[in-house]
Amino acid sequence: MGFLCDTPKNGGGVGGLRSLVRRKQVDSAHSKSSSASGTRHHQLAKALTVPHLIAIGVGSTIGAGVYILVGTVAREHSGPALTFSFLIAGIAAALSAFCYAELASRCPSAGSAYHYSYICVGEGVAWLIGWALILEYTIGGSAVARGISPNLALLFGGPDSLPSFLARQTIPGLDIVVDPCAAILVFVVTGLLCVGIKESTFVQGIVTAANTCAMIFVIIAGGYLGFKTGWPGYELSVGYFPFGADGMLAGASTVFFAYIGFDSVASTAEEVKNPQRDLPMGIGIALSICCTLYMLVSAIIVGLVPYYAMDPDTPISSAFASHGMKWAAYIITLGASTALCSTLMGSILPQPRILMAMARDGLLPSFFSDVNKHTQVPVKSTVITGLLAGILAFFMDVEQLAGMVSVGTLVAFTTVAISVLILRYVPPDEVPLPSSFQGAIDSVLTRYSSSSSKEVDVENSKANAITSSDNIPLLVSKETPVGYPIVEKAAVRCNFVVNKANRRMIAGWTILLTCIGVLVLTSAASSVSLYSSLRFTLCGIGGILLLYGLAFLTWIDQDDARHNFGHSGGFICPCVPLLPIACILINVYLLINLGGSTWTRVSIWLAIGAIVYLFYGLRHSSLRDAVYVPVAHVDEIYQSSRNSLS
Repeated sequence: MGFLCDTPKNGGGVGGLRSLVRRKQVDSAHSKSSSASGTRHHQLAKALTVPHLIAIGVGSTIGAGVYILVGTVAREHSGPALTFSFLIAGIAAALSAFCYAELASRCPSAGSAYHYSYICVGEGVAWLIGWALILEYTIGGSAVARGISPNLALLFGGPDSLPSFLARQTIPGLDIVVDPCAAILVFVVTGLLCVGIKESTFVQGIVTAANTCAMIFVIIAGGYLGFKTGWPGYELSVGYFPFGADGMLAGASTVFFAYIGFDSVASTAEEVKNPQRDLPMGIGIALSICCTLYMLVSAIIVGLVPYYAMDPDTPISSAFASHGMKWAAYIITLGASTALCSTLMGSILPQPRILMAMARDGLLPSFFSDVNKHTQVPVKSTVITGLLAGILAFFMDVEQLAGMVSVGTLVAFTTVAISVLILRYVPPDEVPLPSSFQGAIDSVLTRYSSSSSKEVDVENSKANAITSSDNIPLLVSKETPVGYPIVEKAAVRCNFVVNKANRRMIAGWTILLTCIGVLVLTSAASSVSLYSSLRFTLCGIGGILLLYGLAFLTWIDQDDARHNFGHSGGFICPCVPLLPIACILINVYLLINLGGSTWTRVSIWLAIGAIVYLFYGLRHSSLRDAVYVPVAHVDEIYQSSRNSLS
């Protein structure tokens, strides 16, 4: 009877806004086998384990920013409380990491946040996430590559010590500074990534180990100097919090971006041998290592030199030089160079897999979805990514575009947190199947229709037999109410279905209102130019919606279908709904405060993406002709299809 109520819907007939919310199926053995038949695509190599994932996570997260960031944040925001700023930012990043860990273990396929949002939210949001991530990784890789050549020059003696074919040059008349070293490094990394995921990850692990050793040197040598000199940076009359708690929190908002990069681990989910176990461990251990190193380095440096005397450009090198250890600058510069090289690999690695995932879904040309059968790597997508990033790194100084990287990351973090709420309270109850399964779907539909009709006939005949006056037992008077167990059972089942549908609808609207409340609250709190009365009113409205959503989602039960969603046996995000809602609040607040110029550039890119989707993705989506069926009957439909083929 439930099958009759949930008749299949043809995705091709869904037009306009309906097409933006169609959701795809979690990749499973059934879907992979059906999609692989008759195509020339190959599967990615299952080669990664926990140590590989840790190398990817730590290498992608710890960049050269920590060698510069500690000076700027300590001078302008946190002071000696910089360590607490890194701790708070690490906790905020961990909220997103928990959400990523659950979705990565339940849906272990390439695509990261794009893949999760396509399954839980819909095609329109997934396209924007994928399009924003393309921008993030391209600009991020180019910006990192442009920062490597100055550090390499310092290793060889000075800013102008690189050979002429590697040094930066200015094109006469165009005022464009080209950077051959940056472009060459991008091409070298691209070639390494084409060799194979295991080989490239091994090299990244070596480079990351060199960077980690440089940071450990800073901790040990700096700790020795601190105990020897009595930690002059902490002997301040203004105390440990010269800028107050607000300054410490402002510092946490700034250093939060030093933690972005662990999502690169999730992008390799399809290449992990045991994703249910290894992905959560890789994400968690990598983030813990990064947070520990950040806190220890910051605690050492702000103790060696008073915060107001720190060099904003080279804080660590100048701190050691002030104590007579100028030679330490070479080790620190080496650490910064290796950190940038590792981050460059972490920036280029995820993008080909996102392009591949989008092409698999028909939103991009199938060219991007090809996997080389020898290296089991999406070589074509990797080469295109490397060429684009190399050209940008050669011609453009992308420093002014660095804020656009943060937009892609924070939007992805926010969408992943929303996806966890949807997974727990309103998981998809229908999944799309290719139109080639129409015969098997009709067979199962007919079988359930006939069985439902027989059940109704039997129930009616029994009910008629019971209500017949000739069949009333003699010991039962006519005034005695006669029970109708079949009817009552059907009524209870109907009420259960209705209550479940109402609960899902209310939960869905509550999640939407919670997100609206977060947006109103953070926008009003960040808009200091508004009249105080209007600002407080909007903050109150947003806060009420947020608290209502949190209280209601905490009070109602989560959907039982969540246990059967995706792959089982993986990590379960704790403290739902509090943790995802807190994650949404933090990320949206950071997004609102990125600045108008950044959002203007991002809006142009997203507008271009919307045009590409309307003229290509919408027309070629693999869900355009899909048939939606209830989740409970998917296995039976696949089995019926196999039987008909055999």
